[in-house]
Amino acid sequence: MICRVWRGWTTKDNADAYEGIVRGQVIPGIEERHIPGFLSIDLVRRERDDDVEFMTLMWFESLSSVQAFMGEDYETAHVPEAAQAVLADYDRRSAHYEVLDRREQAG
Repeated sequence: MICRVWRGWTTKDNADAYEGIVRGQVIPGIEERHIPGFLSIDLVRRERDDDVEFMTLMWFESLSSVQAFMGEDYETAHVPEAAQAVLADYDRRSAHYEVLDRREQAG
């Protein structure tokens, strides 16, 4: 399994707008593609002193699944223009981690 990690930062004033774009447009757009091997996506938010940090964690079955999402240069960040417009800064490349141990807990 592969975890794709990306981070972006907004001003406090733009944080809710960015979150709305990601939850309302970006994630649904990714889901509509029905990418083979794409398992899930998490969006997390952290308020900091001077800005707001967002991170996405995307879970894929394999690196070839990530390549099905982004193509050969799969480390390129997926940041649509609407999202870029409200970000103060963002990672231009995503990091990919091999998941060695992930333990779902019984509810």
